[in-house]
Amino acid sequence: MILYDYFRSSAAYRVRIALELKGLEVEHRPVHLLRAGGEQLEPDYLAKNPQALVPALELDDGIVLTQSLAIIEYLESLRPTPRLIPQDPELAAKTRAVALAIACDIHPLTNLRVGGYLAASLNASPESIEAWRRFWILEGLQAVEKLIAPKPFCFSAEPTLADVCLIPQLFAARRFAVPLDELPRLLSVEAASLELEAFKRAHPARQADAE
Repeated sequence: MILYDYFRSSAAYRVRIALELKGLEVEHRPVHLLRAGGEQLEPDYLAKNPQALVPALELDDGIVLTQSLAIIEYLESLRPTPRLIPQDPELAAKTRAVALAIACDIHPLTNLRVGGYLAASLNASPESIEAWRRFWILEGLQAVEKLIAPKPFCFSAEPTLADVCLIPQLFAARRFAVPLDELPRLLSVEAASLELEAFKRAHPARQADAE
């Protein structure tokens, strides 16, 4: 399998964590989102992912999967253990709710193409765009803080899909100087997660394309 990746992408970071937790090896092919106008916009990559986003996972038969949560669900089916989605229906729903709150409600408002639109079409200043990002990240994380019940991970003694999504979002929050001191539950989950080798190996700073 080939993972089309960018070291700083929160969505790609999620998939890297899941791969590490599952013990699955893939070939990593960096797609630089800023170089030369964005390698994600090149025809060869658009043929694989028309959304021009990372990550994308190319299977051995050439089929390409897109969207980080869909890719992680595929990995869960491919290698069911360790489980990232709890077997208990209620806990599974809570886990997915946190993952979706991050992947669908926080992250899309703060990603590269939204910032580009704000600048190019609405004449937003860099300072305004940074303030926009900080506002939506903090508001979203404040809600997630109330949704989880650390044990020591978001909902249990082992990482789930919720943790896989949370850690990259906290990394992004720090990039944008979002204050996190009043989110003790999230910080405790982060501390527990970053003790695990899988999370360490998936960290942006450990990637071959890190800058």
